[in-house]
Amino acid sequence: MTQPIKVTILDHEYLIRSDEDVEQVFKIAEYVNEKLKEINDNTKGLSGKKTTILAALNIASEYFQIQKERDDLLKEIRQRTKALIYNIDSVMS
Repeated sequence: MTQPIKVTILDHEYLIRSDEDVEQVFKIAEYVNEKLKEINDNTKGLSGKKTTILAALNIASEYFQIQKERDDLLKEIRQRTKALIYNIDSVMS
């Protein structure tokens, strides 16, 4: 683990230790900060805890959507690969 990295999220500074490189930690912190700001801007009067939970739910939703898209893409690649192998085999026979 590396030296702690100072990031700012919603005007609060945090020291983060991570095995990720520094740039990646900053990108992640910036992404989380933007999600929290988005929730704050769109829903007035929520507590910090509720804002954080909504942001976490939004991030998790994006994550699962991307996983589904990846799985769908892998399935399509497998199907196309099988079709190509079948076509190659039929030409070679």
